[in-house]
Amino acid sequence: MRGAYRDVNKPSVLLTNDDGYQAAGLRALAEELKDWAHVRIVAPSWERSGAAQSLTLRQPIVCHRITENEWAVDGTPADCVIVALHKLLNERPELVISGINHGANLGENVYYSGTVGAAREATIHHVPALAVSLCSKKVNADFAPAAKLARQAGELILKEKMPEQVLLNINVPGNWGGGVKFTRQSKKITRTVLLEGEDPKGQPYFWVSEQRLGRDTEIDSDSDYAAIFAGDTSVTPLHLDPTHVESLNHLSHWAAKLQAK
Repeated sequence: MRGAYRDVNKPSVLLTNDDGYQAAGLRALAEELKDWAHVRIVAPSWERSGAAQSLTLRQPIVCHRITENEWAVDGTPADCVIVALHKLLNERPELVISGINHGANLGENVYYSGTVGAAREATIHHVPALAVSLCSKKVNADFAPAAKLARQAGELILKEKMPEQVLLNINVPGNWGGGVKFTRQSKKITRTVLLEGEDPKGQPYFWVSEQRLGRDTEIDSDSDYAAIFAGDTSVTPLHLDPTHVESLNHLSHWAAKLQAK
């Protein structure tokens, strides 16, 4: 199963997401890119929000060909990137864009995000990648400004190149005025909430949600949340290596204490 050969005058771009292949954000992005890039879409068959970088290991990954350059995959966003790179596409893409997610991916939520997980999977495979999210939950959200920004970012990446093992996490406010800030990943400013209920048979169930810790929660001025609250787009470079070097050096003397006697 291989996609059509591309126009050599256009860059090859793979689009994916975690909202599903029919999601409005993905469609807006494809529409924006169509006159600039040769676009292939490999995205989940249904919404996989919160899938992070998980893989499907205990069942087959079924790929449904929708059009010549589009597939819906019964799997996670990371699955989509893997099957695209190794099986579905006739050649390696020059760029992977994951999104546009319908909702923010800020702070420590990047660890849960399937949108970011797909971009991270691409980066592991040495393909430049960015994750794009619109910080809005409106049903009829306007994805066009975020799509234009994603294209601009993609053009810059291909022209000026990305550092090795780095991906971009881009969050665009719903009321964006055009400002852009490069930011740090914020600390968590929400807490996990479990909403409990009971089904008609008396079986308890839980909905996982989150709630902001408080309006007075301290937010670093150079963080992604601070940019969004100021009405600016946040661009956060994320690195694949999460090693805390200071602790590596500080705790290395524990090795002798942990060795088997």
